[in-house]
Amino acid sequence: MAADPRAGLTALNRFGFGARGDGDLAAAASDPRGFLEAELRQPGIALLDGPGLGQTPKLLQGLFAEQERQRRERENTNRANVALAMQMVQSAEPPVAPAPDLAQKPDAKKPPSVEQQAYRAEALVRFQRAASSRAGFVERLVCFWSNHFCVSVAKGGFVRAIAGAYEREAIRPHVLGRFREMLAAVEQHPAMIFYLDNQQSVGPYSKAGQNRRRGLNENLAREILELHTLGVDGGYTQADVTALANIITGWTFAGREGKQGEPGTALFAPNAHEPGTQIVLGKYYTQPDRAQGLAALEDFARHPSTAKHIARKFARHFVADDPPPALVDRLAKDFRDTDGDLRALATTLIESPEAWSAPATKLRSPYEFAVAIARMTGRVPNDAGPIFGGLNSLGQPLWAPPGPNGFSDATASLVSPEGMKARLDLSWQVASRIQDMADPVDLLDKVAGVAASPETRQALARAESRQQALAMLLMSPEVQRR
Repeated sequence: MAADPRAGLTALNRFGFGARGDGDLAAAASDPRGFLEAELRQPGIALLDGPGLGQTPKLLQGLFAEQERQRRERENTNRANVALAMQMVQSAEPPVAPAPDLAQKPDAKKPPSVEQQAYRAEALVRFQRAASSRAGFVERLVCFWSNHFCVSVAKGGFVRAIAGAYEREAIRPHVLGRFREMLAAVEQHPAMIFYLDNQQSVGPYSKAGQNRRRGLNENLAREILELHTLGVDGGYTQADVTALANIITGWTFAGREGKQGEPGTALFAPNAHEPGTQIVLGKYYTQPDRAQGLAALEDFARHPSTAKHIARKFARHFVADDPPPALVDRLAKDFRDTDGDLRALATTLIESPEAWSAPATKLRSPYEFAVAIARMTGRVPNDAGPIFGGLNSLGQPLWAPPGPNGFSDATASLVSPEGMKARLDLSWQVASRIQDMADPVDLLDKVAGVAASPETRQALARAESRQQALAMLLMSPEVQRR
């Protein structure tokens, strides 16, 4: 097979994070589809492990213990303040303040919290995996599904402590598996339960609902239908949302006291579950307890509207904001015919001619851009600080979307004047750090080769300094567009 440099560039940029500069471009150009498909065949390639990573229950137990320590410290401080105030009232003598702890320096840096330690460890291992993967296609799939089933660390310490564990436990094992299995894992995970408040949802006629007069919360049910499965135009009604909310009452997790199980573990609470038959999308669900919700999720996963919704979103993410209808139809058919086989869906995408012929109009997301820089420069951070700093400056902090619909990857949402200035500022900063170690033309050849445009080569040749040329390269279509 003759090498195709332009298709090789498309393979690396559209479906991955760009070349690493060590033969990736040549390998991709020799067999673009095979280059990507080889990664899909690697057993366990989506799974992730590394130093400092823990499972959800243990992470939450650490968080609960820290919160309890902080509560006790506040109580002790309040008691000390009350005692001091009483001393002032009862005695004419000035109160004696407690002696300072000389072992503790006044300016000593406070150690990171449990949730911050977990967040940093997860971010670093995730970023390093993306930066080191050969094709990067599977890691891009992880990013897609994690954003599709997003949670947000902005919700607080609970989600911050387990956002990475959620992705490792509920997303990664199923990225090349069945959609229905990922769906079930996601909706029952403590991160999703807490993010969309389902632990607060109690069936009105359940034992807990009658005793405590707590009510139904429809957040998770609404997002399952609107965002996770059928889509906003999927044909469901408000009555369907309410019925589904009733069905998934009792889907919760064990709290810090551990009354219902090991703290931090997902569980089903029968006392909170709304009893009786529920009707969703015209179908009667009569199953008992948790099985009722699992049966509903299986049906949603196999619904034609879900196939259409996922296909459109998948094609929009990888190919174009307005994807070719033939590609969307082919992906939707594959989703239906394979019972939601996500490896087959990814394979159909890269075997579709439309996925290769569409022009590179999509702009890399901030995370994709940050990973691309690390890959092309070979400078992969060994600390999470630069990762957070870069993503925060670009307006998309890791695992912190503004809403349950995740970060938008529509080009229009990324090309605002503020967004492009942030990219330019970051490019200039990176260029200043690597100007003595990298030649702009050499880097361009590594990441684009002969597929690089004459305009980009001419711009680099006319740059007034190496730093300016490097910054221009990082802002070029070969790096920014996919």
